[in-house]
Amino acid sequence: MECYSRRHDVFLPVSAIIIMPVETLQLSVFALIIATIGWLTYRKVSADLAAQGGLVTAREEVFLAGKGLSWVVVAGSITLTNLSTDQLVGMNGNQMVLLAWWELAAVVGLVILAKVILPVYYRYDCTTTTELLEKRYDDRRIRALIGLLFLLGNLFIFIPAMLYGGSLFIQTMFNVDIPLLWIAVAFALVGSTYAVLGGLRAVAVSDAYSGVLLLSLGVVVVLLSLSAIDFDFSGIPAERLTLIGDNNSPIPWHTLLTGMVFIQIFYWGTNQTITQRAMASPTAEEGQKGVLAAAAIRLVIIPPLVVVPGLVSYKLYGDIGDAAFGTIVGDVLPLWLSGAFAAAIAAAVLTSVNSVLNSSTTLWVCDIHEPFINASADLKRLNLVITLVFVVIGLAMVPVYAAADSIINLVQELYGLLSMPILSAFIVGLLFRDVAAVAAIIAAVLGVLLYGFFSFIWAPLHYIHMMFFTVIFCVLSALTVSRLVFRTRPAFDPAIRLS
Repeated sequence: MECYSRRHDVFLPVSAIIIMPVETLQLSVFALIIATIGWLTYRKVSADLAAQGGLVTAREEVFLAGKGLSWVVVAGSITLTNLSTDQLVGMNGNQMVLLAWWELAAVVGLVILAKVILPVYYRYDCTTTTELLEKRYDDRRIRALIGLLFLLGNLFIFIPAMLYGGSLFIQTMFNVDIPLLWIAVAFALVGSTYAVLGGLRAVAVSDAYSGVLLLSLGVVVVLLSLSAIDFDFSGIPAERLTLIGDNNSPIPWHTLLTGMVFIQIFYWGTNQTITQRAMASPTAEEGQKGVLAAAAIRLVIIPPLVVVPGLVSYKLYGDIGDAAFGTIVGDVLPLWLSGAFAAAIAAAVLTSVNSVLNSSTTLWVCDIHEPFINASADLKRLNLVITLVFVVIGLAMVPVYAAADSIINLVQELYGLLSMPILSAFIVGLLFRDVAAVAAIIAAVLGVLLYGFFSFIWAPLHYIHMMFFTVIFCVLSALTVSRLVFRTRPAFDPAIRLS
């Protein structure tokens, strides 16, 4: 296999590119920017803590940033927490326009979070999204179960996917023959340091700084990629340029009318990693402004960033899968700027990893450890131990993702095992009263089994359709079991209202 390199204006075997030495200038710029982001984050966090005069408890600081995140920081943190290498590498790795639908549909999910769901979290004074379930069902067991499902998704899906995607990008962009797992270990160590030492405030502030850098350079990458092919998409197959997916595509058009909507409501409205930022503002209104700003960024900037480099790489190199993004970035950017972009990507990986680690620790401590194991545990020590355990589990899963054909498709399909059962518990809890918590738990467990059956044994329709049928099945099961088995009378009584 040969690959065209604009940096050297020749066709080279891929093996020859891999063993080329890393440019000192790239690494110098890379290291300088990473250090600068860390320094700016430290300065900002220290100033914020000093301004609050020690009035914030350790618990508030670690889990909710002392309720001190402005809407600007919320917007930046939400954007960069989501925009990691599983999106940039995975979506561009499909090398087709169709994947932009994940980002366009996300706008709907963010608007629903801002206008419908977020005010409920503030009204119930929640630290975690799952705390809302405990208060609506009046049962801490459902909070623990749903928190555990979130944790399983973070540990076995999101953390390893982020570590693998970031490592692959660094490996392909710098053209280095360093094992992926070594690079992943470096990302995990630095990311866990943020999560342990800085808490949510440090995570969110570093997100905001890194987000400005990544989005700015991302636009440059898009423009330079288009320039590399003279803005001419001829020669690229039509099925890679359409937004109307057929039945064999990653996103058939009809899935936009069924499971896609529920996927977005789940991810943006109930996912602790995302909503934790919005819940860390001083008021619901401030959090809403941040969420809506994140929606605007996702509508205008993100779609070109996750599809254009992949399309251009297809025209220049052919179908090279998840290596597309790192290869095109390394070729179109000058050396010093490629080092800056690598730093931005590395920052995105670090902040995404530490965001998931922080939210995972929050779920473990608040939903499982304090209620069922030790209510007065040393928070800092527990945070350290749990973070290290989670990091080791995530690293152990990296080889699984290295063997996948597409990161983004694997992540979405696997997460269906957990996402729709989790969402069903929220739907029932938010829209109905007098539903037995055990009925909702039974429905969630049945939903996991049903989606597993659809995924691994019998798949009559696309997996996004199967997500739709799974969440409907779970909601109906919860209401039916509650009425027939536990003899309650579920009634429509929504906790949500437009805000």
